[in-house]
Amino acid sequence: MSKQINVTFIGLGTMGYHMAGHLSKHPDVAVTVWNRSNEKGEKWQTQFNGTVAPTLFDAVQQADVVMSCAGKDEDMEEIILAKTGVYDALKAGCIFVDHTTTSFKLANKLETALAKKEVHFIDAPVSGGEAGAVNGCLTVMAGGEAEVLAKVEPLLKCYAKNITHIGTCGYGQLAKMTNQICIAGVLQGLSEALLFAEAEEIDVEKLLSAISGGAAQSWQMENRANTMHQRDFDFGFAIKWMVKDLGYCLDRAAENKTDLSYTQQVYNKYVELISDGQGYMDTSALILANQEKETNVH
Repeated sequence: MSKQINVTFIGLGTMGYHMAGHLSKHPDVAVTVWNRSNEKGEKWQTQFNGTVAPTLFDAVQQADVVMSCAGKDEDMEEIILAKTGVYDALKAGCIFVDHTTTSFKLANKLETALAKKEVHFIDAPVSGGEAGAVNGCLTVMAGGEAEVLAKVEPLLKCYAKNITHIGTCGYGQLAKMTNQICIAGVLQGLSEALLFAEAEEIDVEKLLSAISGGAAQSWQMENRANTMHQRDFDFGFAIKWMVKDLGYCLDRAAENKTDLSYTQQVYNKYVELISDGQGYMDTSALILANQEKETNVH
């Protein structure tokens, strides 16, 4: 980039806080942030180089690029389309990059609405968890116009190691749904495998050393198997967010007539864990639902 670019980042949650932090270190970028919690914004400003806007309107007025990382569909509708949202403040030619994991329908709704303002929209959900955000090595799955994505790619590289243009608007969200379906299946298999090994009193440390280098290997096995065995579930991506994401998957599958019966089973188990007050444990806590099921059977 040869000239300074004004970037606004909306949402300083578990992921957004660090993503905006990485952006603030770019020499050609002036970062403005906005967060519902003023305290979080003040903490961010103390740690990083940027401006905290008092309102959403103030945050985006001068923005060349707006980035968001919120929680769910309803949050993004409020941020963009509500009376107190950014819609009227966005300037023509601005690029809006949404890193929130949302539904396919919402991505298309936002693109259509923003196009009337001559604002370009990219749906760009991320994968890699809190550690990926902290270390600046997230994976971005993007939907929208390839030419528009190319313009903001230098910004995304501040916190992402892998950026892939999947297709037109909404296809970034469809890719993220596919990602979450895979994770649900892997965690279910890993949960059952660990419970099987524990029932046979196999030394889990030796077991994982033996099988983690072969065909059974996965990111979840390398990073979560030992902590699952120890019943330690404080590692980032919470069950409540996985339920939200899998809900989008199941809704879309009903429309494209895909059989996600296995994913539905995992979804139901996560819902049970939430009802037991465990919604803020990380997703590897799925083993608890399987363990409880086995206990009930016996």
